[in-house]
Parts: sequence; structure tokens; C-alpha cells
Amino acid sequence: SNPMATVIDGKAISQTIRNQIADEVRLLSQKYGKVPGLAVMVVGSTKDSPRYLEMKRKACAELGIKCFVVDLAEQVSETEVIKQVHDLNANPHVHGILIQLPLPKHINEENVLSEISFEKDVDGFHSLNMGKLAMKGREPLRLPSIPKANAPEYHACIELLQRSGVSIKGKRAVVVGRGNIVGLPASLVLLKADATVTIVHSHTSQPENIIREADILIAAAGQPMMIKGNWIKPGAAVIDFGNNAVDDPTKKSGYRLVGDVDFEEASKIAGWITPVPGGVGPMIVTMLLKYTLEGAKRYIEQNN
Repeated sequence: SNPMATVIDGKAISQTIRNQIADEVRLLSQKYGKVPGLAVMVVGSTKDSPRYLEMKRKACAELGIKCFVVDLAEQVSETEVIKQVHDLNANPHVHGILIQLPLPKHINEENVLSEISFEKDVDGFHSLNMGKLAMKGREPLRLPSIPKANAPEYHACIELLQRSGVSIKGKRAVVVGRGNIVGLPASLVLLKADATVTIVHSHTSQPENIIREADILIAAAGQPMMIKGNWIKPGAAVIDFGNNAVDDPTKKSGYRLVGDVDFEEASKIAGWITPVPGGVGPMIVTMLLKYTLEGAKRYIEQNN
């Protein structure tokens, strides 16, 4: 019988990194009397917005980072949203800007996101950040650690693997999903870390055959429990970005969160696996805070 997979504890790994961030924030504050600032913009409200805001706000408060909340009405014009972005770009106390997606239908996301100043783009959605990530030998602005990435989702992925002792170099990695937020960038970052990468998407025939070859599996398809236990290579490392609400009458909320991987089955076969919730989620927020700190350090040191 197979031993159970090592469950990768995103909360614990996050806490380690957050403690380091808190120390650096204290040093900045002592040395310059200034702290990092993160702006969080929400346009209209979805059932996720309050949780999204609360999570960011709480995380900032714990680390001594100042949180600027911009809460705009659903029917606000695109022009007004862009004006607010420009105000945040110009605000010297703001070092990172986050916009909750999706934006309401009448607003063009690309137009808004491309207005965020390149330096303050902590989500890494700016096309310059994305383009630099794709090109060999060009490093995105984001992070001084190796391998470099420029958005929290894919850096979370590398950190979770490395801090769990999973080697990436020369391994077969399969990324399920090719979205701009996780799938595509995760595949680029794994490529930079010397994995051999295959991307599986909705037009791939017999995806399970490809998934079965993965030493490292990144699930970012947005389909609840789509990846079955017997699709997984024994001993593989599984990083699950799925965050799907499924009906569950036993829960007070009426639903529970599950990943794109069938955790129950997969944990009997995989070598490592991230749970949902408590795996990738806390890491993504931690990476955003780390980028905000990096931006603040750059700005404060240059302007003092």
C-alpha cells in the first residue's frame, strides 16, 4: 500500500514568509518612518468581495502594511475607474495596487489593468511584466529571488514546491489550464526552472494520458475535482489552484470549497499535494504582500 501524500501546508509556509516581511516592515519604519502601502480596489460587489477585502485588510494589519481601500459602485464608468487608478499611481504612500477581478461587464479589464503603473503592479498583469516573463534572459521587475516570477500565483507555485523539497530541474511538469492568471505564467516559470512543460487545455485530446506522465502537476482549470486519483503518477507533486464552491447542505454557508483535483483520491497516490482551502490561497496573499514590500523598499530607499 502507498503511504499517504505529504500535505503541503500553505498556511505554515505563508506564516514563515510573513514573519520575514513583518521584520522588514519594522526596519523600514524604524529607519525611515515610512511603511509599505497596498491599495485594494473593488468595483461593484460579488459574493467574494467582502471575503477578498477582509483577507487583504487583515493580512496588511498583521504585518504593519497600510491598506488603502477603494470601493466603487457597480455602475461606475470606466473613465472613473481609470481616474482612481491614476490617483493611486500618483500617491507616494501606495506601493502596490490590486484590483479585484472580474470587473463589471461594462468595463474593459485590459484598459484598466494596463493603466496601473508598472512599478505598482503587484499582480503582475501588466503586459510588460508578462512579456518579460516569457522572454529568455529578461527578468520581470518583480522579485530578486531565483527563479524570478512576476505575479503571486506562479511565484506561490514555485515557493510551495521548493520549500517542500520538490526538485523541478529536469522534471516533467504538466499544467492543466492556460489562463493568463495561473496556467500560462506557471508554465513559463516552470520552464525557467528547467522543467519540461506540457499544457493541457479544453482542446487537448485524452488529457488523462498526459497528466499521468507528470512529476509535477499544476491544476488551474477551474473545474471541481476534474482530476481523478488514477490520473496521477505515483509520487507526483500536485499543486491545486482550484477554488470551486460546491453545494454542501451540511455547511452553514451551504457550500464548501474544493480544488480541481479530487483530494481524497489523489492524496493516496501523490507524493505531495496542496489542500483546498489552506494550500495555495494563503500563499497568493503572502506573495502580494511581499511584492508590496519590495516596491516600498525600492521607492523609499530611492527617495530618501
